Order: sequence, then C-alpha cells, then structure tokens
Amino acid sequence: MTDQALSTVAAGMSYTEGPRWHNDQLWFVDFYTKTVNKVDDDGQIHQVCVVEGQPSGLGWLPDGRMLVVSMKDRRVLRQEADGSLVEHANLYDLFTGHANDMVVAPNGNAYVGNFGFDLMGGADHEFGNVALVRPDGTATVVAEHLSFPNGMVITPDENRLIVNELFGNRVSQFDILEDGTLGPRRDFAAYGDPGDEPKWEKRIADAVIAPDGLALDASGAVWVADCIHNRAARIAEGGEILEEVKTPMGVFAVALGGRTGHSLFLSLAPDFDETARTAAREALVAATEVSVPHAGTP
Repeated sequence: MTDQALSTVAAGMSYTEGPRWHNDQLWFVDFYTKTVNKVDDDGQIHQVCVVEGQPSGLGWLPDGRMLVVSMKDRRVLRQEADGSLVEHANLYDLFTGHANDMVVAPNGNAYVGNFGFDLMGGADHEFGNVALVRPDGTATVVAEHLSFPNGMVITPDENRLIVNELFGNRVSQFDILEDGTLGPRRDFAAYGDPGDEPKWEKRIADAVIAPDGLALDASGAVWVADCIHNRAARIAEGGEILEEVKTPMGVFAVALGGRTGHSLFLSLAPDFDETARTAAREALVAATEVSVPHAGTP
C-alpha cells in the first residue's frame, strides 16, 4: 500500500468522471450537473459545455475538436470551433445500455463502451460491447461479450486497446488492426471469471478488482480505479498488483498527467447511486504524485 497524501483539485461536484490531461489542463465531466469542465493553473474550474444527455468519456480529434459521450441518448457529440455541440455519431441501435467511457486514438478513431443493461434501473447484468466510431462518424461494433466495458487506453505504438471490465473481475486487451477494428480479446489481468451470474452485486462481491477508470504508465502497467475497495491499483500485465493508493471514499476514474506526467488524478465519490449523487455535492477530483509517468492515449 502507498500512503500518499491526496490534494483536492476540484470539490463540490455531483459525480466526476472521465478525467483527462489535455493542453496542460485537467478536464473532467460531472455527471449530474451535465457539465464538461477544465481546471486552470490557478485552480479555478471553468465550464466548457453542458451535455443534456449526461456526459461521460472525453477525447479530441486530430484537428483539436472535442468529442464527448452523451450517455443516455447513446451518442457521441462534437464541439465545433464556435462552442456548439453537434452529433458526431449515433450509437443507439448498437448499444443495449447507456453509452459510457471513450478513448480517441491519435488518428481520430474513437472506441466507445456501454453499460449493456439498465444498471440504475436495477436490471440484471447483461454483457455489453465496444463500438468503433471513425472520424466521419460512421460506427460499427468491434468487440462483444464484455462485462460492462469501461475505462480504455491505447498504447503508445497505437497497436493495442486495453479495456476494463467493471463486473468481469478483469482487464482485457485487443490488438488494433490496420482498419481500426479489433482482434480477439485476451487477458491483460484476470482474477477469476464470474461467468453468466446475472446479479451484478454478486459479480463484484468476491471480486479482486472492480476496475472502473484506467490509465497507462510508461512501464506498461495500468492504474485502475478499483471502485469497491476504495483504492487505485497499479497492475502489471499478467495481474500482479504493484502498488495501491488508498482513498477516503470510492474512486471511479483515474488519469495520469500534470506537467511531467507524474500526477495521478482520481475521481472520488461516496457511491455511484444516481439518486444520491444527483441530490448531493460530495464528489471531488483529487491528485497525488507517482513515480512512473503517463504513456499512451488518453
């Protein structure tokens, strides 16, 4: 365990997600205020836009325009130079639950996951998929039978996609093929298969990890937001847990960044209950320093 001090970067939020270090600033979304935000050098929070369908994953096209997932209507939106939001891709017919996290490759290809089922409505667990959205907005499913695909990163060589499976007790990886589609799934780190268990609560009750957000470091290890154990865990390929940072409440997303790439940003909240988080402003983004810097995308 790493006993590192956490500093507060942004407080008074409903439920922060999707932290990204971009253009020397920290960006993040706040689910239930429906906002995309960034933090300036003085620590001031600036609202970038409002996403009525509830924002999630963030990324940027090669020309600098921002993409943001609109969760509840299963779309990817694009912010134009004048600040307006337009539809970049409509994924409604490809997904069976809210659209969720996203990573945008340097070439503009975006990979987007989804819940797979109505988590907040109390539905039983069903497997989800990952869609590829090309820069022109066309979309296709490129990975299936994933247990709540969540945080995603692309390796520096742009040849591999690493994906958390929140209710799958594992982190998966795929080769990125020349056309942007994905090869077969294989383990990055796996701790026991919960199989077809229909209750998501049971799937995570005995899990070693419940990996939410994801960040890649220069050694090839990943930091995961282990949301049920109040920790961020650094994991080597193969599954060895190299270190962990304990948090005072649940951690639901992580990012590596800062001026030198050594800052680990953590999205913290008491829980992920939609009703409770909508009603309160207890969530925050915290940060601590780590020894191995950021690598890859985002």
